[in-house]
Amino acid sequence: MGAWLRHRLPDWVEVTQMLAAQRFVYADGRAVADDHVYEPHTFVWFHRELVDEVEVPGRIVVLHRDERLIVVDKPAFLSTIPRGRHVRQSVVVRLRAELGLPELSPLHRLDRVTSGLLLLATERRWRGAYQTLFQAGAVHKTYRALAPLQPGLELPVVVRDHLTKRRGTWQAEVVPGAPVNAETRVELESRLDGLGVYRLIPRTGRTHQLRLHLHGLGIPIVDDPLYPHVRDIATDDFSRPLQLLAAELDFVDPFDGSHRAFRSGLQLPLR
Repeated sequence: MGAWLRHRLPDWVEVTQMLAAQRFVYADGRAVADDHVYEPHTFVWFHRELVDEVEVPGRIVVLHRDERLIVVDKPAFLSTIPRGRHVRQSVVVRLRAELGLPELSPLHRLDRVTSGLLLLATERRWRGAYQTLFQAGAVHKTYRALAPLQPGLELPVVVRDHLTKRRGTWQAEVVPGAPVNAETRVELESRLDGLGVYRLIPRTGRTHQLRLHLHGLGIPIVDDPLYPHVRDIATDDFSRPLQLLAAELDFVDPFDGSHRAFRSGLQLPLR
């Protein structure tokens, strides 16, 4: 079990020390020992010490609040959920405390470096129906991105391909010849300081889809830390936010049938 925990958990979790202190336990409360025989399908529980986190700049602006939904503008560099080194500095942890909503949970994914609209359910009982809308592609999403102008690139264009991201790698990749699982419509909306403001309408939601599709067109998003090349950036360097904005969301509410439409209050370029 000790070998499995060291393999499974990131290197900044002090597995050896935590095993010695009996801080890993099975579901029945027994302490996990380093030399216990590994058994598949076994639940192991633990609480780890939280590392000091640098406060992420920018406010979480609440755009809408009702009985079921919270809609916010998420600043760049703030995680949506507690994950890895980012626990306190996440939308969920911050807002649960600020709004007094202990069951608050996100309804969809938004990368840490992406800014803009994020929808959250106020309580568990509302979550499933809204998440089903996202999973079924019934939520119309519009993003905007700042990227280079590319002479000769014919727009609008619909990019269709197969994307995959392997565990432990930073970048997603295109799999040539595989069935299409990612689709994005790309339009040039305006020009700004020698760059293009692109309107992106994804029909699917693969990891890094918008970033990879613009990179594939030869117009990588400004200040993207992963595409075309992975850049070594300190986790407390907030000087160059990714110029990608979740700008609009539209859907039919599954509870009352009303049309819901939300617009971000942020604009490109993001500072």
